[in-house]
Amino acid sequence: MNLCLFKIILTSQALSQKVLLIQTDTTVGFLSQNSQFLADIKERPHNKAFVQVTSSFKTLKTLVRVPNKYKNMVRRVSKTTFVYANNKAIRVVKDKKHADFIKPFLWFYSTSANEKSLSYDKEFAHAKSDIIIQDSKGLFEGESSSIIKLTNTKIKRFR
Repeated sequence: MNLCLFKIILTSQALSQKVLLIQTDTTVGFLSQNSQFLADIKERPHNKAFVQVTSSFKTLKTLVRVPNKYKNMVRRVSKTTFVYANNKAIRVVKDKKHADFIKPFLWFYSTSANEKSLSYDKEFAHAKSDIIIQDSKGLFEGESSSIIKLTNTKIKRFR
């Protein structure tokens, strides 16, 4: 199905109850606006937070306050998840295809499309997703994003 047509059919309200399987900017992943669905799939505690992905810095500003001294770094770095002082993990997507998909919905919770501590399994991912979105390249496992924690005074690299 054409991705542009797909955006017209889905509304934000309809998507809040769905789990999408999509090629993200880093690896194949699950996206949802409901973190409880992702927690059930990944067998994680419901109170453990997921990475939020957004395609714009305007939306990032509504989700978290970036310390002034790190704003340029956050704008320039790609494929990097930043954990902020309130332990909120957010990645701004710079990959054009993935960003264009996210843009009308503002943000999604994101996680890799695999079972807990295992690599990508196509059958598992297809079984657990409500909607599968892929382009001509298909779905493939790539490298995960870097993770950097930012506080007002220091930077700590996790991955």
